[in-house]
Amino acid sequence: MDLKDTVNLPKTAFPMRAQLAEREPGQVKAWLDGKVYEEMLRLHAGHEKFVLHDGPPYANGPLHPGHFLNKILKDIVVKRAAMSGKLADFVPGWDCHGLPIEREVDKQLGAKKREMSASDFRRACRRYAEEQIEIQRRGFQRLGVFGRWDDPYLTMAYGYEAEIVRQLAAITRKGALYRRKRPVHWCIRDVTALAEAEVEYADKTSPSIYVGFPVLDGTPLYKAAPALKGHRLILAIWTTTPWTIPANLAIAVNPEIDYVAYDLGPRAMVVARELLGQVLAAVAPGEVELPGGGDPRTLLGAAQNVARVPRIRHPEKVLAHFSGRELSGVTYHHPLIERTSPVILGGHATTEAGTGLVHTAPGHGEDDFNMGIKYGLPIWAPVDERGRFTVEAGLGLTGKNVFDANPEIVDQLRAAGALLNAGGQAFEIRHSYPHCWRCKNPVIFRATDQWWIGLDADIGGTTIRKAALAAIERIDQAHGWIPAWGKERIRGMVENRPDWCVSRQRSWGVPIPVAYCARDRRPVVSAEAMEHVAGIFEKQGADAWFDLPLRDLLPAGTRCGECGGDQFEKETDILDVWFDSGSSWAAVCASGRWPMLRFPADLYLEGSDQHRGWFNSSLTIGVATRGESPYRACLTHGFLVGEDGRKMSKSLGNYVDPQQMLQKHGAEIVRLWVAASDYREDVRLSQQILVTLGDGYRKIRNTLRYCLSQLYDFDPARDSVDELQPIDRWALSRFERYRAGVAKAYDQYEFHRVYHATVDLCATDLSAFYFDVLKDRTYCSGAAWRVRRAAQTVLYRVCRDLCRLLAPMASFTAEEAWQHLPGAKASSVFLAGLPEAEPQLVDDGLEEEFRHLASFRRTVNEALESRRVAKEIGKATEADVVLRLPKEPQVLREVAEKYEDQLADLFLCATVQIGPSPGALESSVKRSPHPSCARCWRALAEVSGDPPLCRRCARAVAGEAQ
Repeated sequence: MDLKDTVNLPKTAFPMRAQLAEREPGQVKAWLDGKVYEEMLRLHAGHEKFVLHDGPPYANGPLHPGHFLNKILKDIVVKRAAMSGKLADFVPGWDCHGLPIEREVDKQLGAKKREMSASDFRRACRRYAEEQIEIQRRGFQRLGVFGRWDDPYLTMAYGYEAEIVRQLAAITRKGALYRRKRPVHWCIRDVTALAEAEVEYADKTSPSIYVGFPVLDGTPLYKAAPALKGHRLILAIWTTTPWTIPANLAIAVNPEIDYVAYDLGPRAMVVARELLGQVLAAVAPGEVELPGGGDPRTLLGAAQNVARVPRIRHPEKVLAHFSGRELSGVTYHHPLIERTSPVILGGHATTEAGTGLVHTAPGHGEDDFNMGIKYGLPIWAPVDERGRFTVEAGLGLTGKNVFDANPEIVDQLRAAGALLNAGGQAFEIRHSYPHCWRCKNPVIFRATDQWWIGLDADIGGTTIRKAALAAIERIDQAHGWIPAWGKERIRGMVENRPDWCVSRQRSWGVPIPVAYCARDRRPVVSAEAMEHVAGIFEKQGADAWFDLPLRDLLPAGTRCGECGGDQFEKETDILDVWFDSGSSWAAVCASGRWPMLRFPADLYLEGSDQHRGWFNSSLTIGVATRGESPYRACLTHGFLVGEDGRKMSKSLGNYVDPQQMLQKHGAEIVRLWVAASDYREDVRLSQQILVTLGDGYRKIRNTLRYCLSQLYDFDPARDSVDELQPIDRWALSRFERYRAGVAKAYDQYEFHRVYHATVDLCATDLSAFYFDVLKDRTYCSGAAWRVRRAAQTVLYRVCRDLCRLLAPMASFTAEEAWQHLPGAKASSVFLAGLPEAEPQLVDDGLEEEFRHLASFRRTVNEALESRRVAKEIGKATEADVVLRLPKEPQVLREVAEKYEDQLADLFLCATVQIGPSPGALESSVKRSPHPSCARCWRALAEVSGDPPLCRRCARAVAGEAQ
């Protein structure tokens, strides 16, 4: 007799080795060919909607790991919503306009661009964006991300471009759009204005100088400090941008700060009293000393509240004390230019650093601009669009780059006796400085004529800023900020954000549909004209602004409101691309173009940098035009970093190539990396992290594989049984607890808890305990015996429901296992829905009993292992075990006696006897004197025959019913 024929051996086709990279593309094709996503939508038509609105990535370049993180998180959310029965239509999108694409097309065209019209160049940009979209689309599909890939939204689509203009028209109608010269962050490399969201801060080394501006008329000050009459006074300022000195038009002081005049010999220097020691350390270090000794110049560049405050050696040289208010009205002479300017009052002058007196150039700073408006100063910036001084700057600087001109200006200040730095040399300081987020070069503040959205303009009883802040509070009341700190982050952004500069001096984007009177250059800012242009864009796209004559773009009868003229010139600026993407809710969710969507969206999900980017721009446009936020909840994930916690970079050697990730590990491991990461913090990625996740993945896959291996002859409709063994009921109880915990984690968007709970379930409750105990019953029982069918019933339910719970996260594996699951079922796991709650399966008492049984098993296993190591036994099935129990707690004996006839199965040994222990729980093991069954290997007294079989195996071999 061949006993192998009588054992229920695994016969599943579900492979042991995942071979993910090779198998996954076939699964992606099957999903697409089978239109599984479309079937999900059809299945849930008429159900409650769930809308995750996709923040559009730039259509520029191949996918990087950050794309993986973002889109997989969204996919988990959408799939989970759909499988919970909601109508979850995911419309992916792309941001198609803007400088990143322009720059790439510039590289491709080279000198040929000079021969092209603006329209030709725009068409080249459109073709490039289309190519990139296709590359990225295939990449997202390869990751197993579901969505309307054949019908995405594109910011360059004609209808979308029209909607952008309509949103601008709505804001114009409320009086919030205006044009004005004021300072903006200006990129001299890309020759355009930048919004706050397009500026990032990085360290930069700059010259650090103290400059003395000679007082010309100190009359207002002399009234408060008569002792200063007859002294040559200088107003000391500190700056790290010497190139702005030519544009100085005022010095600001704080009316509430105390100031002093300190005698430096031929001159008396005016500085804030609290900063006197710090300033002297820089300009006259011999005048101060540090507690404990040391060179005072070590304090250069430090804020005034350092631990070691310098002591003034000669306090008698302080000639007078006075308030900033008493400095108001003093005039001074520019040290390099024939110009007289005033001392003005401003609360932005502080004692945190510097001198307490702020060099003010209204054309080169936001605070400076505000002071200029308040005091009627010219908003003057003698710098062109490429960061070169214009002829108006004088001083022989014409045509020189502002940063390159810093040393020359310092030299001129030195020659004029205005450079106060000790030794006459500019110091250097390493500090945080604004850079262009695209080209990574330092930017400048430069006053130019730009279009702005006024955040504090009256839009009908409120302002955009107030409306946005109120919307943030309403979102919070619905627990809509995930993580919770997102609320304070975006609130701070909105509270402190200046007016939004929405014009850009570029070509590839949506033009600002404004005309200028040819006679007086006054702009025609008309919401009606914008709506008219939007109608043209709807049919012909935004290229029409460049292709058609202006008379065909403006409504008939358009005239200048000032002079009545009817001759106009086009605005050449385009809109900020953040206005493009910020209008996406209107073009996608509220447009009716995708009827399964709605406004507002349930969720926006992006990286934490979008609090000042897309979250902010979308909120601004939403409250400005519709009076409410376009999202009900906002989920933020951290930045992607290497395993060392540093920003991922090829130069640092911690960059993980995305294509190599897929080729080596497969998309499933990438999906598990996303799911396993606590995205609320920065997310780490490395090859080692992926390898480690592979270990967890194998635990999950092998769990499914084991279940399927035992179900090859199981038909759930025919073979399922209700009469379960206690350990079977325990497994279902544990699984229901797991299901409930996973459901809660999904609800709270805590996907890392889903992953870790799954690995723990598979490795601990199932593989190490239930499956191990189960093997004897499933392999050696008769094929149709109720005890085997009971085990199969549980394994089927575990496998079926584990596939459904894992599908949003481990989509490839869940689908593959689902296809091998026996019985009637949905054609895809994604059409099966999530498991229903079955709280009646949870049995606290049973789980407590099995907690004790598990402790018995650990004790016995330790004894078995020690005997194996001593070679006293081979297999555990040939061991007789005595389980010795202490008197207390009494529950141990109660449990042991209740399950006495099942202990041998639990321990996988031959026999078990229960005995007393004088102390702790313990067990003893000895080799059975009886022969082993040739089929189940248990050494029992009942084993007999040829081949030798125990009674159970003999009945199974004979084909007896249970």
